[in-house]
Amino acid sequence: MNNDGAIDPLSEERPERARKLFAGPIAFLKSAPALQHLPPPSVPEIAFAGRSNVGKSSLLNALTNRNGLARTSVTPGRTQELNYFDVGAPLVFRLVDMPGYGFAKAPKDVVKKWRFLVNDYLRGRQVLKRTLVLIDSRHGIKDVDREVLEMLDTAAVSYRIVLTKADKVKASALAEVHAATEAEARKHPAAHPEVIATSSEKGMGIAELRTAVLEAVES
Repeated sequence: MNNDGAIDPLSEERPERARKLFAGPIAFLKSAPALQHLPPPSVPEIAFAGRSNVGKSSLLNALTNRNGLARTSVTPGRTQELNYFDVGAPLVFRLVDMPGYGFAKAPKDVVKKWRFLVNDYLRGRQVLKRTLVLIDSRHGIKDVDREVLEMLDTAAVSYRIVLTKADKVKASALAEVHAATEAEARKHPAAHPEVIATSSEKGMGIAELRTAVLEAVES
């Protein structure tokens, strides 16, 4: 509904438009190792953040209904770059796969480079509409995740938490982690209050996530 209580036709038809959009042309654009390599800020961007083993590539592939799309850019030496994907023809928006965080064994200079790149991108990218922060359903929010949430709060970047691998836990456990994650989200000023639970393998929550992405793009 809109502000006067009437049903918003744009939101009513959004799930179907999102389905068609993600079924259409989507292509890897480029990897950006530094801000000067980013594409021109001409269309909205939706970024994906998450720990290194959270299942980000699998979720991106499920979201776009393409096997191996996110792996197009995952080659040695590129793991610390921002990977761009064009959605729609003509171009409607871009997905941005941010490098995974929480890699305890990575050299300190690599971690420092990641922080600078991500911080600068989050703070300075005017076309960034929303960041999706991926959390493993089996583990819930960890301290390293909270650091990223606080980074997003500080940068005043709108974000939404997405649970991954929801098929790997029992329904009762999923309900608990979902409730706990939404309670955590309410503590953060830049967080969307609703959390989406997904499974790349089973397709759970994927349609809802597609709709949420398009909603953020059009907001």
